[in-house]
Amino acid sequence: MSKKPKSSTTDVNFWKKRFWKAYLVVFVFIILLFTAISSGLLGFMPSFEELENPKSNLASEIISADQELLGKYYIENRSNINYNDLSPYLVNAIIATEDARFEKHSGVDVKALFRVTFGLVTGNNKGGGSTLSQQLAKNLFPRKANRNFFETVFIKLKEWVTAIKLERNYTKEEILAMYFNTVDFGSNSFGIKSAAKTFFNKQPSELTIEESAMLVGMLKAPTFFSPVRNPERANKRREVVLRQMERYGYISEQAYDSIRIIPLDMSQYRQQDHTSGTATYFREYLRMTMSAKKPARKNYLDKQVYTEDSLQWVSNPIYGWIEKNPKPDGSKYNLYKDGLRIYTTINSRMQRYAEEAVAEHMGGDIQPAFFRHWKGREEAPFDFPKSQVKAEAHKLLNASMKRSDRYRKMKAAGLPEDSIRLAFHTKTPMKVFTWQGERDTIMTPWDSIRYCKFFLQAGLMSVEPQTGFVRAYVGGINYSHFQFDHVKMARRQVGSTFKPFVYTLAMQEGDFSPCTKVANIQYSIDLPEGGRWEPRNANDFKKGEMVTLKEALANSINWISAFLIKRYSPMAVIKIARKMGVVSPIDPVPSISLGTPDLTLYEMTGAMNTYAAKGVYIEPLFVTRIEDKNGNVLARFMPRQEEAMSEETAFLMLELMKGVVESGTGVRLRYKYGIANPVAGKTGTTQNNSDGWFMGLTPDLVTGVWVGGEDRSVRFRTITLGQGANMALPIWALYMKRIYADPKLKLSQGDFERPSNPLSVEIDCKKYEEIQKKQKNKYSPGDF
Repeated sequence: MSKKPKSSTTDVNFWKKRFWKAYLVVFVFIILLFTAISSGLLGFMPSFEELENPKSNLASEIISADQELLGKYYIENRSNINYNDLSPYLVNAIIATEDARFEKHSGVDVKALFRVTFGLVTGNNKGGGSTLSQQLAKNLFPRKANRNFFETVFIKLKEWVTAIKLERNYTKEEILAMYFNTVDFGSNSFGIKSAAKTFFNKQPSELTIEESAMLVGMLKAPTFFSPVRNPERANKRREVVLRQMERYGYISEQAYDSIRIIPLDMSQYRQQDHTSGTATYFREYLRMTMSAKKPARKNYLDKQVYTEDSLQWVSNPIYGWIEKNPKPDGSKYNLYKDGLRIYTTINSRMQRYAEEAVAEHMGGDIQPAFFRHWKGREEAPFDFPKSQVKAEAHKLLNASMKRSDRYRKMKAAGLPEDSIRLAFHTKTPMKVFTWQGERDTIMTPWDSIRYCKFFLQAGLMSVEPQTGFVRAYVGGINYSHFQFDHVKMARRQVGSTFKPFVYTLAMQEGDFSPCTKVANIQYSIDLPEGGRWEPRNANDFKKGEMVTLKEALANSINWISAFLIKRYSPMAVIKIARKMGVVSPIDPVPSISLGTPDLTLYEMTGAMNTYAAKGVYIEPLFVTRIEDKNGNVLARFMPRQEEAMSEETAFLMLELMKGVVESGTGVRLRYKYGIANPVAGKTGTTQNNSDGWFMGLTPDLVTGVWVGGEDRSVRFRTITLGQGANMALPIWALYMKRIYADPKLKLSQGDFERPSNPLSVEIDCKKYEEIQKKQKNKYSPGDF
């Protein structure tokens, strides 16, 4: 056997040394490269703390008392969930589709990388090599735009390192949950919780296998595979996901064949935004209240508003909460980014019933009647004297134009007034409100203002007497088109709903019973500035006869209100109203006994709640607690309470107000709506029928309703149509009927609880009459 040449052996050894040296250099280089990347020497790398607390814009959630999501405040509509909140179908679908070896690798799938490399060399592409952990790293720490090839490669290496770090710091389950929290599904839905709500109105745990497959399939390209915009593509993509699930053993072939033919059901699709959904007016009120700045006099034109806001700043912990409660690091919470959880007193079922009741009555009854009432009248819907109607209507429309966003934007852009007015009288495409849904049309912005004036507005607020918790809040008929809040912001003349304040004084002093009789005659009050005030009655009920106070309030007799305010004085009435939570300005004049003050529905409902709360004014409460994104309680809230009257006085007032429903202006609750349980109430109708009110009290719920035009001149011209019993009372009835029909709410239909101590006066009018026959009546017509 011949020997190999010495030079050949030397060459082999030489190249072996060169190879191992090169290998060692490459190996050391790779070690140093990844060490440098990991330590942040070659650019940003997330620290351990940043991996533990990755930054993302989390929506703050408004949560109802029964743990339903009412809405969110957000820049990105994103809310986090935990692994236990995920449907198992979601987990199986994402692993089968995106990372079949998810359970086997530690962040980087080497086998998948070799497959990708082989595919690139041979041109036989068999899918990507990114693991779910790598995709999560990319989602948590996004790539910069406009990068070159080398930057892309370098970023990819960083993502490998980040993925490995994630695997070391989190369990597989936590990585899956974080992944689903960071992905974008389109339709303004970031994260699986928002997507499940938007597309199927479900929680992630409730998603079916076909729904899970569709959502996972969308992740490749949310718009391209959108089931709303491109249902055929979405369906084919869903099939791909289902086939992957079958391939990796998550479903059988028979299941695949059955599920793939299930049609896409997008009937529950609702793109979420700030102007739609449940409790929109309440959510906006809460946002404005929590975000309020400390009042500064220079920012207010109206001194009264400044005074009220200043009082709120001092006494209401929710008002300006963001400003008053900084984070531990001194920065301020951001409602749109910090993922706060705001637990409210609103009951989602009651809120839904309230909104349905408003829509049923306003859209199905009162608005059609209003259209018929004004049909064919050129001046519609403004009720002014014929000689003034054109000029007055133009003033109102002009004022509304100047308050509009369109006008303000044009003014801010520097456009001259004549150009702005020309634009307002030029037809343009727009969407307008109808009770049958939004309608596309073409009209001038000026005509659209008049069109909107035709719609009557409404407000409803419902309070639980025992706690002061606000259970329902409806500020208007449609927040997208009419954003003015008629619960908290609008001050309207209250009419006869103010009369209980006057009667409270009579019950409080102990001189009167609900059965006390007073002469129903006209009373005259001398005014300090000269002259006399002599009100008229709205009807001739028992004119010139003796009437009980219960009859007088039930039939809203103005003469008896005048008698009482003459006896007790306007200032005494104002004082009791203040004790019951009324803060709006009230002039100390006799006419307030008929309801001339302008108050908010919030004030009136809170005040009437005092009677059901046994004489204690409980400031209506909207929020019980606020938590941060990790569930740590940042604040708890309790309502402010103040004794306004004795328990007996409150009970006597309830007896008086029950007469309104039993035989007075609210009797249609009985004969038309079939509500037979004990209800205390008061209707209210203001001058020229501009406002219709109804306050309804039951042992478990006190609810106020207002209906009227945006402007006071927009109204019915007859009291038959414009009275509170016709405009507002039906909403209360429809609302309560829904509540009573819901067994989950368990609302009592019993009577109000009597005071623990015996009453000092008789409230059974038959017995009262017998007592009076046995002794000389303290009051006779001649006394007055």
